[in-house]
Amino acid sequence: MLNMNDKIYTNNNNILMEIVKELQQIINNSNENLTIKGLSNIIIQMNNMINDNKKNTQLIINHIKNLQNQMEQMNQNIKQININNNIINKEIKYEDGRRYVGQVLNGLKEGKGILYLNDGSRYEGDFKNDKVDGKGILYLNDGTRYEGDFKNGNSEGKGIFYYNNGDRYEGDTKNNTREGKGISYFNDGDRYEGDIKNDRLEGKGIYHLNNGNRYEGDFKNDSFEGKGIFYLNDGNRYEGDFKNGKMEGKGIIYYYTGDRKMGDFYNGKIKGKSVMLTRDGEVKIYNN
Repeated sequence: MLNMNDKIYTNNNNILMEIVKELQQIINNSNENLTIKGLSNIIIQMNNMINDNKKNTQLIINHIKNLQNQMEQMNQNIKQININNNIINKEIKYEDGRRYVGQVLNGLKEGKGILYLNDGSRYEGDFKNDKVDGKGILYLNDGTRYEGDFKNGNSEGKGIFYYNNGDRYEGDTKNNTREGKGISYFNDGDRYEGDIKNDRLEGKGIYHLNNGNRYEGDFKNDSFEGKGIFYLNDGNRYEGDFKNGKMEGKGIIYYYTGDRKMGDFYNGKIKGKSVMLTRDGEVKIYNN
């Protein structure tokens, strides 16, 4: 081990660089018996010298950071080696009817395995500290399947839900449901891209209908609600308020001819007084 007492504490950068090189050599020649504590003590002394040396270069500081990163990686590697050496394959049967087949560490599920649930569902994938955690596939007894990230026993992160009716969702998940941002593909050809909250379309998004129409804007409780734009496949479009999936409130219809009509909408239709502005500049008033 490096003896720091043998080094002269001066402000000479060449001496500091020599110490860094020696420390680097120690790490290169180390094995599993080299402890993080021992190397940490060296780093602490090195940092003390850096603080005392007002003329120290950024190069030396970068060396110190690199050595610290190597130490952390070494520690993780040693821990993983110890875990791998103690993992065994085992079958565990539970009193509630569940069954586990896979890797076990100290009596707990750890590594790769399959968990058969008492309702006929099953999970195949990673386990950590006796819980579903990592990458895996959950097969539900109704035919639904989830593939992706798991954390602390639940789907959480990025994943794909395959539903038994042919629908599919790709995106963020949390607590075994859609949550965050993603794309929902529906079995009738419709598609939604945007925000998901509590397993529902909610927030900002784009809904593509199978007939070529498209809505862009606010969603709430799986419906168009708030401000948005509805593009019709004939070239017309509506911009304004929506409620419960329909045009409702203030809005403007832009026709492909260049005309536009503005007014109040209710239940998808214009109601009351409206104003039509033609592309030629003519103004027409209607009572609907």
